[in-house]
Amino acid sequence: MSGPMALEPGGTEQDTLALRLARSDDRTLSLRLPGRHGSDREAVSRLAADLADRIGPAVHPYEVAALLEAEGLTADQIRERYGHPNLFSLATALYEQVPRTFPEPAPAADPWRPDTVRCLLRGLLFALPGLAYLLTAPLWHPGRHAAAPIAAGLVSWAWGQALGHRAHLRMATGRREAARTLLAGAPLGAALATAAAAPLAGSPLVLAVAAAQSLYLAAAGVLLVLARERLLLAALTPLIAGAAVLPRWEPGTPLRTGLPLLALTATLAAAGHALRGALAAPAASGPTRPRLLWSLPYGLFGLAAGVLVLLEGRREPYAVIALTVSMGPAEWLLYRYRGLSVAALRATATPAGFLLRSAAVLGGCLLAYLLPLLPAARLTGAAPATLLLLAATLWTALLLQAFGAAWPPAVICLAAAGVAAAVPPLRLPPGPAVLPLCCAAALLGLVAYALWLLGRPARHV
Repeated sequence: MSGPMALEPGGTEQDTLALRLARSDDRTLSLRLPGRHGSDREAVSRLAADLADRIGPAVHPYEVAALLEAEGLTADQIRERYGHPNLFSLATALYEQVPRTFPEPAPAADPWRPDTVRCLLRGLLFALPGLAYLLTAPLWHPGRHAAAPIAAGLVSWAWGQALGHRAHLRMATGRREAARTLLAGAPLGAALATAAAAPLAGSPLVLAVAAAQSLYLAAAGVLLVLARERLLLAALTPLIAGAAVLPRWEPGTPLRTGLPLLALTATLAAAGHALRGALAAPAASGPTRPRLLWSLPYGLFGLAAGVLVLLEGRREPYAVIALTVSMGPAEWLLYRYRGLSVAALRATATPAGFLLRSAAVLGGCLLAYLLPLLPAARLTGAAPATLLLLAATLWTALLLQAFGAAWPPAVICLAAAGVAAAVPPLRLPPGPAVLPLCCAAALLGLVAYALWLLGRPARHV
C-alpha cells in the first residue's frame, strides 16, 4: 500500500481482468469486461457542441462532471453512447475539447437610476412660489420692503436644509419618526423666520407677507421630504391660474390677495394630510436619535447658498429664476453621477484608472448641468460667467453632501458668501467682480476636494 492510489474511479485495472499465468514468458491472459466499445468521438463532439456555452467557463473537469450529472446522464449512457468508462473520463474529454471562454457577467441594474419626472417636477416646484410675488407685488411694493422677506427667506432656507437632513436621517428608522421630526421642526422654523423679519418689516402688511412666506416654505419642505411633490403641485394651482391671466386681465385686489392665500391654505392642508398619514405608520425600534450637530453643516450651507443666490438676484433676478428651475436637473445629475461612478468602478482594475474615470464623470456631469444654463443666461441678459460659476459651486457642494461630506462644502461656501457680501459695502477691490471671483475660488476648492474624496473606490462601494 505504499504506492499512490487513484482518486478517480475507473482505471485500466477495471477494464480488464488480468490472470497471470505461471510461465516463463510471463504472459497475461486478459478477459475484457462487457460494455467497453471504445470512445465514440463523433457522439462526444456533438455533446461538446451542445454544451459548449456551459463547458467553456469551467475551470476544472469536475465542473463539467457536475454539469453532466445535472443533465441526467447515467453510467450506462456514458459507456454505450459515448464510449467512456465513467463520468470523469467523459468530463475530461469534453473539458479538453472545448476552448476556455470566460464571458462578462450580465450588466447589473443601476442602483442609482434617477426618477426623471420627479426631479423635473421638483425643479418646477422650487420656482412656482415666485408667482405669489408676481400677483401681490402691487399690494405691498416688494422693491421698497424687501428686507423683511429676504431675512425670513434666509432663515427658512437654512432651517429647511438642516431640518430636511435630520428628517432623512430619521427616515432610516421609520416614516413615523421622520414625520415626528418634521411636525416639531417645521412650525418652529416658520416662527424663527417670522421673528427674524419682524424688526425689518416696518408695517403689519409686510410682516404678514414674511409670515406667509415662512409658513409656505415650512409646509412645502414637509411635502418635499415626504416625497409628495404632486400634492404640492396641486396646492399651487391657484397661483398658476392667477399668473396665467395676468397678461390679459387685471384680477383686482381681492383675487391678488385671495389666490395666494388659497394656495397657502392648500399647502398647509396638504402638509397636514401628509404628516397625518406618515404618523399613522407603525412605530419602529431603531437607533437613537441622531445628534443635532450632524445637521448643522447642512443648515450653514443653506445659509451660504441663500446669500450667494441673493447677491446674484440683486443684479440678475431673472437669472436666479433659471438657476432655481435648474435645481431639478441638478438633483437628477447627482443620481447619474453615483450611477456612473459605480459603472466606472466595475470597469477599472486599478486605483489610478478609477481616479481618471471619476474625474471624467465629474467633468461630464458638470458640463451637462452648465450647458443648458448658458442660453438661459443669454436670454435673461445675465453675465454667463457669474451664473455658471455659482451654479457649478452649488452643484459640487450638493454632490459632496450627498456622500456625507458636509463640513468642507459648508465652510468653503460660507467663506465665499461672507467675502462676496462684505466687499461691496466696504468698497474694497475687486468691487462688482467679487461674486464671480469668490464662486470661482470656491469651485476650485470644492472640485479638488471632490476629486480627492470621490476618486477613491472605497467611497462608491
